[in-house]
Amino acid sequence: MADLHRNCPVCDADATKLHWRKDELTLVRCSDCGMIFANPVPEPFVTGAFYEERSASYYLSPEKLASDYAAVRFERELKLFREFCPGGDVLDVGCSTGGFLFQLLSLPMNRVGGASVPASRYRVTGLDVAGPALDHVAGRGLEVLRAPFLEHDFGARRFDAITFWAVLEHLAEPRKFLQHAATLLRPGGFCFVLVPNLNSLAVRLLGARYRYVTPEHLNYFTRATLLKLAASVRDLKPVALRSTHFNPVVIGQDWRRQGGPVPDADRARLLAHTTRMKQSIWLKPAKLAYAGLEKGLGVLGLADNLVLVLRKE
Repeated sequence: MADLHRNCPVCDADATKLHWRKDELTLVRCSDCGMIFANPVPEPFVTGAFYEERSASYYLSPEKLASDYAAVRFERELKLFREFCPGGDVLDVGCSTGGFLFQLLSLPMNRVGGASVPASRYRVTGLDVAGPALDHVAGRGLEVLRAPFLEHDFGARRFDAITFWAVLEHLAEPRKFLQHAATLLRPGGFCFVLVPNLNSLAVRLLGARYRYVTPEHLNYFTRATLLKLAASVRDLKPVALRSTHFNPVVIGQDWRRQGGPVPDADRARLLAHTTRMKQSIWLKPAKLAYAGLEKGLGVLGLADNLVLVLRKE
């Protein structure tokens, strides 16, 4: 399979202008809708072979696993998820090592009014294509599906929630994934999407030097282009769009690196380091200040990620 040359993943237009070049990565801007995306895309990122090869070296590294399964790892995602989905059948697409689903089942949830609700109200399933990572998920006792999302036959099963945590930026055809999710949701069910924010403070300061401008990221969303993508899926309607997460350590490191590659071992160590900082009781005053800064950046739409919640009509 040769490198994939593609039209705009949001509006399907074929007219583009060069946006950035970074090593072997070429990003273009759609002349019609403004979406920025990688074009062409190397074969391993289209077929998923890249993630199969990376699974053991990065996703299953001790630092990455310890962080994925730490209680603080998915705090923001869990809070938002439980706000809209207090129970039901959940499919996590691109589940990686299963940290989100594990936390969803492990931690009690607080509903409006403070009543504690057991996590057993959820049935959870993870789906991915990276075999070693899924072996770890299954070892944790979670249900896994080892198949491409667009090809798996779910039969009559329908879900109350489908999550794409840091997934759509990796896909050559993200619209097809949202369209398929719409067919698999029950009426009133929710689809959760988290992607990097191209208008974040980090990108404004670093540009193409930012570590998440990387070959495995094929799509670079702003609030406007993410909403345009959602609008192309008839049965899903946006009910919330937020900007969240902020990691100043990444900005500092990438500024010093001047855009050089970040080895997987360094990524895993940074994730472990920031996880320990979040867990430390001695850093509580600093964490309060950090939370205020993150909230302010979120209000301004400058935090690291965008989170979109869609409801099936």
